[in-house]
Amino acid sequence: MSVPRTREALDSIPVYKPGKPAASDAHKLSSNENPYAPLPGVIERAIGELDHMNRYPDAGCVALYDALAARFGLKPDHFAAGTGSVAVLFSLLNAMCSDGDEVVYAWRSFEAYPIAVELTGANSVRVPLAADATHDLDAMADAISDRTKVVLVCTPNNPTGPIVTASALTAFLAKVPSHVLVVVDEAYVEFVREPAAAKGLDVLAAHENVVILRTFSKAYGLAGLRVGFAIARPHIAEAIRKATPPFSVSDLAQAAAVASLESFDELSKRVDAIVAERDEMVRLLRGQGWEIPDAQGNFVWLPLGDDALSFAEMCDPVSVRPFAGDGVRVSVGDPSVNEAFLASAEAWQARPR
Repeated sequence: MSVPRTREALDSIPVYKPGKPAASDAHKLSSNENPYAPLPGVIERAIGELDHMNRYPDAGCVALYDALAARFGLKPDHFAAGTGSVAVLFSLLNAMCSDGDEVVYAWRSFEAYPIAVELTGANSVRVPLAADATHDLDAMADAISDRTKVVLVCTPNNPTGPIVTASALTAFLAKVPSHVLVVVDEAYVEFVREPAAAKGLDVLAAHENVVILRTFSKAYGLAGLRVGFAIARPHIAEAIRKATPPFSVSDLAQAAAVASLESFDELSKRVDAIVAERDEMVRLLRGQGWEIPDAQGNFVWLPLGDDALSFAEMCDPVSVRPFAGDGVRVSVGDPSVNEAFLASAEAWQARPR
């Protein structure tokens, strides 16, 4: 008997693996979540939308685009929103790619990249990271072919942590054909403290073929409401909006995002606290003998290779994110939970070999 057959592309696409649940929210260092509650005024603004849940949300995201335009000094037509920056990426690739096209990206990088690429029918071209866990932009440039439609650049890179420098990105863009779209994924940009880091807005101003991805999930602490956005030239932003299902971003989420943008000073304080905790974790881990790449997100990377899964089990009840055969990513959480993780990391280093 015949049965409905799904697309062949799905046969080789991995299932996205969310961070492992933990004994409590505080113990979950596997999903790069913000340990702080929403910013002041955000909950109240969001609750105010509950009386309207019998109505569809604003499909045009007018208030959100106006607030983003004011924040970034651009016009509202430069923005396209979705349910997190990953959903915006899915829409972007659906707008740009079809069967037989190619998308170039570093690996290991964001786990959703191969899923988003291959669902379109395009092929992933994965370029190994350099030895220091940074993007090998020269190799990525060499990997561009006449079938390449999009290149993904994640800075700081998730899950390894280092940034792409401004000079390296500028040199890379000079090698990329103008018809190839370069997506600069800045999901963690608020945590960057490296002065040499690339700035997506600078390259967007200088290049027609650049798109920036941002999110409210990380620094702003709205992971549960799912709001992300692209910043792009108007015709690209319009294409992304066309490929996005209508009414994707709820009014509650839009209101929370706008309110979050209004709490910039408090945001800066919280991000500074997370950065300070991150830097202390890196210092202590290196003191234990770990080789930790430069960490510029709200997480650290332990290059454990084949020991990744065993190490993650040892960290229980703290939940961390193992990538089999590569390493373990650990989010910055509450200081007491970070201390529990650091104790596990020290015990691992002291174990009999």
